Amino acid sequence: RSSALASKATGYPIAKVTAKIALGYHLDEIKNAITQKTYASFEPMLDYCVVKIPRLPFDKFLTAKRTLTTQMKATGEVMSICNNFEGALMKAIRSLEQHDSLMSYDFTGLTDDELEKQLAVVDDRRIWVIAEALRRGVKYEHIHEITKIDLWFIDKISILVEMENRLKTEELTVDLLKEAKRIEFPDNVISQLTDIDEADIKKMRYDNGIVAAYKMVDTCAAEFAAATPYYYSVYGDEGTENEAVATPDKKKILVLGSGPIRIGQGIEFDFCSVHCTWSFKKEGYETIIVNNNPETVSTDFDIADKLYFEPLTPEDVQNIVDFEKPDGAVVQFGGQTAIKLTESLMKMGVPIFGTKAEDVDAAEDRELFDEILEQCGIPRAKGQTVFTVEEALKAANELGYPVLVRPSYVLGGQGMQIAVSDEDVVEFMNIINRIKQDHPILV
Repeated sequence: RSSALASKATGYPIAKVTAKIALGYHLDEIKNAITQKTYASFEPMLDYCVVKIPRLPFDKFLTAKRTLTTQMKATGEVMSICNNFEGALMKAIRSLEQHDSLMSYDFTGLTDDELEKQLAVVDDRRIWVIAEALRRGVKYEHIHEITKIDLWFIDKISILVEMENRLKTEELTVDLLKEAKRIEFPDNVISQLTDIDEADIKKMRYDNGIVAAYKMVDTCAAEFAAATPYYYSVYGDEGTENEAVATPDKKKILVLGSGPIRIGQGIEFDFCSVHCTWSFKKEGYETIIVNNNPETVSTDFDIADKLYFEPLTPEDVQNIVDFEKPDGAVVQFGGQTAIKLTESLMKMGVPIFGTKAEDVDAAEDRELFDEILEQCGIPRAKGQTVFTVEEALKAANELGYPVLVRPSYVLGGQGMQIAVSDEDVVEFMNIINRIKQDHPILV
């Protein structure tokens, strides 16, 4: 697993090179697949930083023990690339699709003593606990003493915490916005901290040329040209050179990957994305994959014509759309992650190929689907659609236990539970509603 990550992080195809060595080739006889000029004996040189974070399923298993030891608890992982560590960390955090910043958990209710005890706990929330400690002015050395985490990393987390504070307390100038984007604060988080509408922040960015530029992973710190376009985004000044080249004369298709592997969204979606890409290639399209999972085939740099290693959020995808201007996008092969981006893509004016967005909606939105069943006279178990715990309890008691509680837009049964009592309904609704639901839940 680490070799896949190292390959994607460096653009150096370890498995391919190893296989050739096993056949008797020497390193100076094996061409580097990315540059096609240098040889495998040329040591990879990187002018960027890569962060990997495991995807842990504690958002699904609320009662599972969160502590992390040598026991495997991750279902998948994400990788992000940026020209600074803070930016790569912020990108990786939002790639997980569980958080959007270092403010995702609220530890403000803990006393200083409780927070100190929490720092000693090794679990998936530790980085957020460290951020809270830094907000309270706990000294780096003290955090290092408890966690044994290198001061360098603690300082980097502190830089992100300082930016949160500046956005909260200072006026949003162009320079401050530039710096926040350089370390990859997404617009929605900047909006949260400044109380300025997200649309206004976006406008301010575009008006001042603060847009993403794309850099290439080339294994040789740009010393040689790369033959396979494999990109990551950075924010800089207008002078920041785009190493990605948009090809205006070709038909282009954007294929959205499925992000980290989780329960209910596994490798089968990546298989579909890859086959979709190959099929479009045969039809003469230029293929562009967006994904952030280093363990999957879709992020091999020779699958699509272009690979963008980015978080799958509306803002990150919009940056790619603005630059590439694709003729269409395919969302139905990327599972939950890609389907969720349908509406945002339509707002960006990208045609959705395949099943129309409103048909996807009709199949996924519990209320709309119920209407179709009603119109077609298809019998089904009685149900009610709800949003809140109170509505769910009322519905469950009217329908009579046991009941099935099922959110909209879920695949593989995520968030789907059978409740036999009021306690169950309360627990399951709380699990579902920890992530804001835009669509109704069916009881």
